[in-house]
Amino acid sequence: MSRPGLQRFGLALAALAVVALVVVVALPLAISTETVRERVGAEIRFVTGTAPAMRGPVSVSLFPASQVSFGDVAIGDTADPALKAETMVARLRFFPLLLGRVEVADITLEKPSILINVGTDRSTNWSALSEALARRPSDTGEGFSEVRIVDGRVVVRDAARDTAEVFDSVDLSLAWPAISKSFGATGRLNWRGESIEAALSLGDFSAALAGRRSGLKLRVSGTQVKGAFDGAFTTLPSMRLEGTLIADGASLRDVLRWAGQKPLPGGGFGRFAIKAHTNVVGGTIALSSVNLELDGNAAEGVLTFAADGRKTLQGTLAAESIDLTPYISTVRLATSQREWNRGPFTLDGLSSFDADLRLSAGKATLGNIALGRAALGATLRGGHLTVTVGESQAFGGLLKGTVAISNQETTVDIKTQLQFTDVELDQCLGQLLGVSRIEGKGNLAVSLEGSGDSVLALTRTISGVANLTARNGSLTGINIEQLLRRLERRPLSAGSELRSGRTPFERLTVRLKATNGIITTEDGTMEGTAVRVALAGQAAIPDRELDLKGTAQLLLTDKSKEAFELPFVVVGPWDSPLILPDPQSLIRRSGAAAPLLNAVRERRPRAQAETAAPAAEPPSKPAE
Repeated sequence: MSRPGLQRFGLALAALAVVALVVVVALPLAISTETVRERVGAEIRFVTGTAPAMRGPVSVSLFPASQVSFGDVAIGDTADPALKAETMVARLRFFPLLLGRVEVADITLEKPSILINVGTDRSTNWSALSEALARRPSDTGEGFSEVRIVDGRVVVRDAARDTAEVFDSVDLSLAWPAISKSFGATGRLNWRGESIEAALSLGDFSAALAGRRSGLKLRVSGTQVKGAFDGAFTTLPSMRLEGTLIADGASLRDVLRWAGQKPLPGGGFGRFAIKAHTNVVGGTIALSSVNLELDGNAAEGVLTFAADGRKTLQGTLAAESIDLTPYISTVRLATSQREWNRGPFTLDGLSSFDADLRLSAGKATLGNIALGRAALGATLRGGHLTVTVGESQAFGGLLKGTVAISNQETTVDIKTQLQFTDVELDQCLGQLLGVSRIEGKGNLAVSLEGSGDSVLALTRTISGVANLTARNGSLTGINIEQLLRRLERRPLSAGSELRSGRTPFERLTVRLKATNGIITTEDGTMEGTAVRVALAGQAAIPDRELDLKGTAQLLLTDKSKEAFELPFVVVGPWDSPLILPDPQSLIRRSGAAAPLLNAVRERRPRAQAETAAPAAEPPSKPAE
C-alpha cells in the first residue's frame, strides 16, 4: 500500500475511534435513568418472576464496562424483605445498548441480606418466587444467566424448631438457567466461625422449584469436614432425598461441637470417614450399606437418625475387630496408687439425644481387656445409658451382663451386673481388679450399685454382692502347706515362705457383701488335699484397706493326730497386703518359748493387783 493510502487508512481509523468515543460519552446522556430502571426491573421480573424495589440512586456507566448500579434494592415484603442489598449492579450487553435496547448480562448483589423464614408447615417466604420461577419457561434463551452475591449474609429461621442459623461472608456465583434446565452455585461462606467452600448443582431447576424430582450434586469442603452427595430429591408430597453420601474429617467430636451438638463424654470420636446410601424422608435420615471408619475402627451396617422431635440414633454395625479403648481413655478411677479420683463426673452429653445401637465384632479390646467374639449394645434414653454385653468370649470363658449409668442433677448413679462363666481367673481378676494370685477356671458374678458426684464419692456408697467359685486351681505367691508344716516343726521360723510358692486347691468359694463402701466377707473358704483356709473380715473401698482374719489348717489322713491350725491376719492396702501369722499361737507351740509365755501370763495378774492396791502413805516427818 502506498504512503497516501496508509495516511487515508489511519485517518479512517481515527475517525472511527472518535465516533466510538462520542457514542460512549453521548449514549448515557441519550438513555434516561428512568428508562434503564424500568427495563432492568422488567427483565429481573421476567427472569425471577418478582419485581425488585429499587429505592436508591441509579447510575449508568458505559466505560470501562457497560453497567447500571442501583442503591437500596429489596425483594419481598417491604417491612421484612426476603432480600435487600446495599447495591445491585446490572452488567449490560454492549451491542444491544448501541441499538437502544437494555439487556442484562448478569447481576451482582453487593452486601445483600437474605432472609429465609421456614414456617411450621415447612413453607417459606420464598415460596412465591419459587412458584414464579417454576412457571417461567427455561428454554427461551432470554434474560440474564448469572447472579453473583458478594459479601452477603443469609439468615435461616425455623419456626418449628425455634432456631436461627446465620451464614456470613457469603460469596456465591449462581448459574441462572437461561437456555438449559440445570442450575449451579459455587463459592464460599462462613458458618459458625468456619470457612466453607461449596458447590451445588440441580439437574432440572424448574422441576426442583415445582417440587418434582431433580438430580442433586453437593460438595462442601472446610477445615472441620469434607463431604459430597450425589443423588436426587423432591419436595412433593413431602421432602425426600436419595443418593450416595461421602464425608470425612479429622475429629467427629469437633464436628459435633461445631454443629451445635454436645458430644458424648469421655474420649474418642476422632478421625472419621463414612460412605453410605442415604434416604432422607422428612426429618428422618436412613443410611444403608454403611461403611464407617472411626478412631481406626472399621464397621459395616445400617444407621437411622431421626431429627423430628427428640434426636434419636439407631443402628446395627458389624466389625472384624474393634478397639474401644479411646472411648474410656479419659476415665481416671484413681489419681495414684492409693487415692481415688476426686474430680467431678462430666456426663452432660448423655442428655442431648437418644440412641439404640448394636455392635458385633469378632474381636474387641477395652483397655487391657481383650474379648473374643463379642456382642455389645448401647441404649441411651433421657440421659440414662445402658451398655449390654451379650454372651461374649472373654478370659477363656464367657461374659454377659449390663452396666447402667444415669446422669442425675448433681450425682451419677451406676449399676453393674456382670457374670463371668468358666473364665481363667488369673486373667479375669488380674485385668479387672489387679489381683492375679488365683489360677484356674472359675465363675464370677458381680451385682453392685452406687451414686456420687466423683469416683471417690461413688466408692462410699457402693452396695451389692459378689460371688466367686473355682475348682482345681491354685493360689500363687504362697505355699501354705509347706509353711504350715515348717511352723508345725519350728513355730518361730516363718522365714520368707509367706511370699513365695504355690498352694493348689480343689475348691474355692468367696461370697462378699458390700454396704456403703464396706465389703464384708460372708464366706471365704479354700480347700485342697492337704490344707483348708477360712477367711472373714472386712475391706474398705474408699481407703483401699483390708482387715481380715483367718485360719489355715493342715488336713491329716491320720485322724488320731491333732491337726495343726494357724490363725493369721491380712491387713494393709489391698494391692500389697501383709499376711501375718498369729504370734501367740506360734509361741504356744514353741517348747522353748512356752515357759516365757507362761511367766508373762503369771506376772500379768500380779501387776494388775499391784496397780489396783492403794499406794502406802509416806512416814510423817518428826517435829523439830
